[in-house]
Amino acid sequence: MTRFVLKISGNKNGARLLLITMKTSAQTVIIIAVVLFSAAIVQKSSAATTNVLVGMGGDIFTPATVSINVNDSIIWNWQGFSHSTTSGTNNHPSGLWDSGVFSTPHFFTNTFTNAGTFSYYCSIHYFLNMTGQVLVASSTLPPTLAITNPLNGAVFAAPANVTIQAGVTNGSSAVTNVQFLANNTLLASESSGPFSTVANDLAAGDYTLSAIARDNNGLAATNSVGISVITPMSVVLTNDSIPSANNFQFSYSADVGLNYVVQRSEDLLTWNALATNKATSNPVLFDDSNATNSLDFYRVGRLPNP
Repeated sequence: MTRFVLKISGNKNGARLLLITMKTSAQTVIIIAVVLFSAAIVQKSSAATTNVLVGMGGDIFTPATVSINVNDSIIWNWQGFSHSTTSGTNNHPSGLWDSGVFSTPHFFTNTFTNAGTFSYYCSIHYFLNMTGQVLVASSTLPPTLAITNPLNGAVFAAPANVTIQAGVTNGSSAVTNVQFLANNTLLASESSGPFSTVANDLAAGDYTLSAIARDNNGLAATNSVGISVITPMSVVLTNDSIPSANNFQFSYSADVGLNYVVQRSEDLLTWNALATNKATSNPVLFDDSNATNSLDFYRVGRLPNP
């Protein structure tokens, strides 16, 4: 006579184990179906597992060093005889895990719930350098942040109204707040993007403009740029010359880093822009290579702050 017994058991993680036992007068056969158990694990977590071979080809762990994330697991798979995986170094156990000494076939699993570097060894063959390391990285990533305006080293004329803009990317959690500061003085605190503010009426001086982004996990990212605000000099045209029939040159005083426009007119009413540039020296030499023999007028103006 053959009899079937069906058992379904569970654990605190919601896993289900299906046992089907078929009994005959000659023998007992137990068939274990783990489909439901595996499904429960997949639904519960996206943690990964990494295999390490124990004693494969000698007294070694293969690979000897592995990198995983928090909540991932290492499965040690015995391929040799009389080995262990024991946390610690130089036969000094740390007490985090100890498989005991086994020979193939055997498996041992440890889940790493904290970030850090974890060393281990074989308690039988540690003196043969049968050691390993598990590098566990935090699975929580901070946000990233970069000030996109102004550029580092930018120069402005006083008094300056400077627009500060920051590009922010979420890490493992959403950014909930971005603060803007000028020389450690809080300018604004914003809870949603686009993240931008204006530093108004900056007097002449050097400034460090900073942005700090914080997320739901309490992690932060910071970025800073340095700018200069100067009292601009008056623009004066000097050293005019006519090196050729179609060239007219002159110099004008300028503050390095500020922007200037050169204009030309035939009647002092209509002015045409010939060049716009950021001054890289003082004075600046300008050459009009399209000058004519007619009477022309030139002027140079400093452009407003961007």
